[in-house]
Amino acid sequence: MTPPNASEAAPKKPNIVKRLYNWVLGWADTPYGTPALFVISFIESSFFPIPPDVLQIALSVAKPKRAYYYAAVSVAASVLGGVLGWWIGMNLWDSLQGFFFDNVPGFTRERFDLVGQKYNEHAFLAIFTAAFTPIPYKVFTIASGVFEVGLTTLVLASIAGRGGRFFSVATAIFFFGPTVKQWLEKYFELATVILLVVGALGFVAVKYLL
Repeated sequence: MTPPNASEAAPKKPNIVKRLYNWVLGWADTPYGTPALFVISFIESSFFPIPPDVLQIALSVAKPKRAYYYAAVSVAASVLGGVLGWWIGMNLWDSLQGFFFDNVPGFTRERFDLVGQKYNEHAFLAIFTAAFTPIPYKVFTIASGVFEVGLTTLVLASIAGRGGRFFSVATAIFFFGPTVKQWLEKYFELATVILLVVGALGFVAVKYLL
């Protein structure tokens, strides 16, 4: 027999985004936090849907004095992952495009064609914008190979954009670590939703502003 008000007495189970945050935060005090940050930053640049900012923030909040170190790891791995995305686009796109369009968040044919158009106009600015903002960077790295953007352009724009993004996060945490942690714990789910919306709107900005 179900006790009265059982549903009210049971603790509310956090949604998957909050559980992911809690899980990621647990890596901050393990020996595997930095390697995990490197791997996530690397694969997010071509196909993985979770941005590395989540783990970078978790590690940096736990150890604010190492915030710039974690930012450097994120930048290095992300740019290397961008090179992998470029290589995939250059060599494997014909056989893998169905997988990306059907399974990888952020990939649509309309967005991909838009990125190709912007590459013809100003490749460096397009890549920099995607690297710095919540726009799915992976779309731009793979498209850079498909549309034969020079690897040097990709790397330099990625360093500038990803460096600006990840080191901005590091600066905020280095100077305001405890405050940032409290804010994230209270508003993390809302911030994630906002980032997703901004990422989607970013393609509108790419269409009309770049």
